[in-house]
Amino acid sequence: MTPDAPGPRDLHTERLDLVDFTADDVDLLVELDADPAVTHFITGGLPTSRAEVVHEVLPAFLAYPERFAAGYGFWKAVERATGEFVGWFHLRPGEGHPADEPELGYRLRRSAWGRGLATEGSRALVDAAFERMGARRVVAETMVVHVASRRVLEKAGLRRVRTFHADWPYPIPGDDQGDVEYALTREEWAAARGTSIPGGTSPVA
Repeated sequence: MTPDAPGPRDLHTERLDLVDFTADDVDLLVELDADPAVTHFITGGLPTSRAEVVHEVLPAFLAYPERFAAGYGFWKAVERATGEFVGWFHLRPGEGHPADEPELGYRLRRSAWGRGLATEGSRALVDAAFERMGARRVVAETMVVHVASRRVLEKAGLRRVRTFHADWPYPIPGDDQGDVEYALTREEWAAARGTSIPGGTSPVA
């Protein structure tokens, strides 16, 4: 994959470059969602059609940076050592949440699983949310039975705050156990790092 020109929202971790999507990334998203293992906890394994990616998914991804001045949106995850696309991460206000309470999420190729990349990218976005995007609280949701996803959120510093049941259009094994919400406040994030709160005061010991 040819590297894209650096952008103002780019984030870099030890192994990942998180960059903006472009209009040429249709095939990457179609291929990602074609793997039933990747979409198992999202659609029960059903793929996302090319038409949906072209007309709905990618346009929505591309529009986020202009919709939110804070810099929220979706990031294409590229493994720096190989230049390969490994998936995406998002940080944007979820439905019903205020603008300073973005939701963290990600979707990675199966080849990227079990290597700590989801945690690495999630931590980078959590830090960016508080350091440069003015977030008050970062939240994330996953299924109770999605143990791997829950571990990632915990390793990224979020804590479980509630279990709930939501309507979902796809039948997925284990959905009867409900979903869990994880969250991390700006104060909790700063205290864990032992640093002052950006734009605020030092955390109380």
